[in-house]
Amino acid sequence: MIKMNFENLIEKEIDEKRQGEALKITNNGDSPKKMYLESYGCQMNFSDSEIVASILTKEGFSTTSNIEEADLVFVNTCSIREKAEQTVRNRLKVYNTIKKKQNPGMIVGVLGCMAERLKEKFLEEEQLVDIVVGPDAYRDLPNLIKQVDDGRKAVNVILSKEETYAEINPVRLGGNGVTAFVSITRGCDNMCTFCVVPFTRGRERSRNPESIVAECKQLVADGYKEVTLLGQNVDSYLWFGGGPKKAFKSLSKKEQKESVNFAQLMEMVAKVSPELRIRFSTSNPQDMTNDVLHVMAKYENICNYIHLPVQSGNNRVLEMMNRGYTREEYLDRIESIKNIMPDCAISMDMISGFCTETDDEHKDTLDLMKKVKFDFGYMFKYSERPNTPAQKKWEDDVSEELKQKRLAEVIDLQMQHSLNRNEATIGKEYEILIEGESKKSKDKLFGRTKQNKVVVVDKANHKFGDYVNVLIEDCTAATLIGKAI
Repeated sequence: MIKMNFENLIEKEIDEKRQGEALKITNNGDSPKKMYLESYGCQMNFSDSEIVASILTKEGFSTTSNIEEADLVFVNTCSIREKAEQTVRNRLKVYNTIKKKQNPGMIVGVLGCMAERLKEKFLEEEQLVDIVVGPDAYRDLPNLIKQVDDGRKAVNVILSKEETYAEINPVRLGGNGVTAFVSITRGCDNMCTFCVVPFTRGRERSRNPESIVAECKQLVADGYKEVTLLGQNVDSYLWFGGGPKKAFKSLSKKEQKESVNFAQLMEMVAKVSPELRIRFSTSNPQDMTNDVLHVMAKYENICNYIHLPVQSGNNRVLEMMNRGYTREEYLDRIESIKNIMPDCAISMDMISGFCTETDDEHKDTLDLMKKVKFDFGYMFKYSERPNTPAQKKWEDDVSEELKQKRLAEVIDLQMQHSLNRNEATIGKEYEILIEGESKKSKDKLFGRTKQNKVVVVDKANHKFGDYVNVLIEDCTAATLIGKAI
């Protein structure tokens, strides 16, 4: 599946995963109250929304999909792109129109990255919301709701230095009952110059592996067939008893002996059940070790797919981005993946038009793409974010017209590579996990291969959650057409 740019990614997330869920509470005989929740942006935000639902469910809340009857309306936000933030502001205006015309008592809240970044601005300047809650403060939601009920605005955007929600069993919202997200780290220490995540989600910290394994076991017991281990940088996962992540060499001998890294964690999860597929996202090239690749190759239930963001094919631009690797080191990592797992699919993130990028440096990006031939990618033009190092250091001097031209060239090349990669699967057999109904036909279902390629098959007698062997008969650049065998 090809993401043409981040704007299209956000729109697709909204279309496919918008979650109209609600919470209901009964207090001292009062009439029930309901809450509606929408989530935007990355997989971590959708995982966080499930944590919010779990916290409020324990307080007696339940759900509704009708925003007009909601007493609480929360939007879980993304700050990675200006377009994403504008989408959220437009939704807040919709909420407030409903509030003024139909439900004056409605409480409107902003959760997540955008809440942390803008803080009191939402409450004081824009006056669109009653509650602002950052990614590490969801446990405080019951108290914040009570503050608003008492006539006060409420805000909590404190970032934690420890894993905040390790023992919370998320309420799975709006899912298919087949696949689920499991968070293993929170925050990020990489400080890429274009990115707001370290400022909105805080320092990187890892979750107790025992709680991760326990959550995966519960998902298997509940009938789930696939988990995606989530983190801003999963490969730097390191558990040694809590607290902010430290380099392995800085740990005491006792901490080193008792520590668990990402390769070890993934092996622990793989052993939960051979019927449980395992994916992970996202990796950083400088942190992915061969140990991870060998564990992937060892276990049949770990999917042969790696999302490995590159962002640029030029060393000067990579250094300006503070990515922590060179073009050559990235290509070496790709070579290791292909040597250890020849059938592994690889996708990427790419930014077009970063500050001062020249035509020749853009051509370096196209050249790297030709060398790797990614299976698919997430491609977007550079969007300057306030208070990031890039915004403070450099002028956003590549014109919008040139950004769009370069982005189009990246997209066109990736479309061709994706088509070529998919055409190479025709005549081959794959096992897919059925996840849902095809959007184009009620007579067809879709599932994914271990390489994360979407396959459409006839419905026949198959059910969601079935493993089905298929023969690939045709394809587009985004989808494989299969026949059950």
